[in-house]
Amino acid sequence: MVRFRGRGIYKTPDELRAMVRPGEVTAASLAAVREAIRPGVTTLELDRIAEQTIRSLGGQPNFALVPGYSHTVCASVNEAVVHGIPDERRLEPGDIISIDSGALVDGWNGDSAITVVLPDADRPALVEERQRLSKVTEHSLWAGIAALASAKHLNEVGAAIEADIRREGQYGILEEYIGHGIGRSMHEDPPVFNYAVSGKGPAVKPGLVVAIEPMVTLGGIDTRVLDDEWTVVTADGSASSHWEHSVAVHADGIWVLTAEDGGAAGLAEFGVAPVPIP
Repeated sequence: MVRFRGRGIYKTPDELRAMVRPGEVTAASLAAVREAIRPGVTTLELDRIAEQTIRSLGGQPNFALVPGYSHTVCASVNEAVVHGIPDERRLEPGDIISIDSGALVDGWNGDSAITVVLPDADRPALVEERQRLSKVTEHSLWAGIAALASAKHLNEVGAAIEADIRREGQYGILEEYIGHGIGRSMHEDPPVFNYAVSGKGPAVKPGLVVAIEPMVTLGGIDTRVLDDEWTVVTADGSASSHWEHSVAVHADGIWVLTAEDGGAAGLAEFGVAPVPIP
């Protein structure tokens, strides 16, 4: 079990305010990409749309700052779970695609991911199965965010995510890839699990900012990395879904930095109302 020290993982009120804009820019990039997803579009075209959106809003694609990676988004299709490299592949009816995007603004990072299932009139059962997978994954994300609003320790989030998924049936919850803290760096301590673990984790208190990101499959949890050294795919070839938001805890509540409404719509059914960072 990882040991945590509270010092260094909590932001000041001014730092929390500085993280609002990169969250907004990240959300805008994903909204633009979502509008463009359709059969025939390439994942590289989606990458360009995200980059143009981020730069037009005064941000910088932070994924492109990761050593060895030169794109704005990760585009993971079908059996690809995360870290898919955009290329000339054209999306087809029935594909399920996860887009992970992030923006750097004034030295602070945003990070978020969505999943979209393309319609396919010839394979309605496939589309329905994949749409349900995406819905289960997204709902578990909101369950985890809602848990954060009242949690005393961070590992309560992972327990809530797993419980929410287990209620929906037999799905694979990836264990090798998890969420993380976010701030000056895109990936910071503490780790954010998507499943129940022993130990409490760090205290949830004002200044904590985390990227919560469940990754769920229709099959098993084993994965492998392709020869491109980035793309993570399910070992059994099953389809997968990835949803993510960056969330800030402050003195008055929580605020989902990468949701256009601060998380109001997603949190409503859990009885949680997000509060803007003052």
